Amino acid sequence: MSYFTQSLLLIAAIHVTLPVAHGDDWAQFRGPNGNGISVGKQLPTTWAPDANVKWETPIPGEGWASPVVTQGKVIVSTAVSEGGKNPSSVHQWQVICLDEKTGKVLWTKTAKTAKPSIKTHRDNTYASETPVTDGERVIAYFGMTGLYCYDLDGNELWSKDLGSYQMRNDWGTSSSPVIARGMVFLQVDSEENSFIVALDVKTGEERWRQTRDEPSNWGSPVLWQNSQRTELITAGRVIRSYNPDNGELLWELNFGKSGINSSPAGNGDLLLVGHVGREGGGMYAIKAGASGDISLRDGELKNAFVAWSSDEEGPSRSSPLLYQDYVYLLGGRGGIVTCLDAKTGETIFKERIPGAGAFWASPWAYEGKVFCPDSDGNTFVLEPGRELKILSTNKLPADQGNRFWASSAIANGTVFIRSTNSLYAIGSE
Repeated sequence: MSYFTQSLLLIAAIHVTLPVAHGDDWAQFRGPNGNGISVGKQLPTTWAPDANVKWETPIPGEGWASPVVTQGKVIVSTAVSEGGKNPSSVHQWQVICLDEKTGKVLWTKTAKTAKPSIKTHRDNTYASETPVTDGERVIAYFGMTGLYCYDLDGNELWSKDLGSYQMRNDWGTSSSPVIARGMVFLQVDSEENSFIVALDVKTGEERWRQTRDEPSNWGSPVLWQNSQRTELITAGRVIRSYNPDNGELLWELNFGKSGINSSPAGNGDLLLVGHVGREGGGMYAIKAGASGDISLRDGELKNAFVAWSSDEEGPSRSSPLLYQDYVYLLGGRGGIVTCLDAKTGETIFKERIPGAGAFWASPWAYEGKVFCPDSDGNTFVLEPGRELKILSTNKLPADQGNRFWASSAIANGTVFIRSTNSLYAIGSE
């Protein structure tokens, strides 16, 4: 088989794997490939409250779910309660659809009205999972509250109750779904019953399920489209790769740390996954083509399928960004950005960005620039390289109680940024 023929087959396979898309839509958490890299055009790289803000629309309730964008519509999820996050209060779990160009609310659907079945942390919400769309449907997942599928006009197509299970320390849930090959995939890790499941995107019927020997984790599964195949990756005490068609375990790596908050990220050759938390930190760069148990032995820092590892650096609450030749990690409350060499794992710099608040949202990249959003409404624009170089600081209004913890969505020349109170559309006017 010629190289040209192989290339055509690979391109065809990737097109089958990807959800239906329109333009440069942002169909899931962290975008088309789940890695925070925008392929859009004519995005603004500077903005302020009085510059390049196309519209602002209030969003009721609370939710750290990121917006998703498809077919000219922006969709967010939220949990509304007069009693706040008090689990004894009745909540309404809502899906809201807005017009991409104007911010006008096109429809609001209440998926469920009830008291929450579990508690959640004061810094979490009951709507922290980002919806996902295939360009025809939107699926909103509210953790232990259920899964709901709508068409783009707001008609409910199906719903699914996956059960309710106790989470570690009553910290709630946040793992977002992904769609591929006519299925929606969910990673449900808890203190009682952990599993990964694939449901038919049209009907909600279960296609396959694998139990997981895992305690609570909060990161989202990622479809890693690498140079050899497409894999469904989950982070946890054991990092695992599954065949998305049937749930077959392809490889695993013993991480030894649980409570993962961030999601993996990768490109055609390399996958990044790790964690920094109460149990310490660590990070792995995994090569495409792995199989079996690829865990490191005592004293090893790499092996045939682990390009490098670190027991010092790793992602915290936000997910890693692999861009050009560098890995970017945003620290938690200290406003710290860490840059690693993507090929070796060497720490190039680790510095606090002057004036930065806490980093909860994940970084993203566009046309040779790295964007780092903080909790105070600032987005710091960095030039990739071996030193911290801040090109600009973009601000949105933040006051007490208005925080920016949701990751951005980037689509069709616009950046969509969600705060506690509002959804902003940033674009050249």
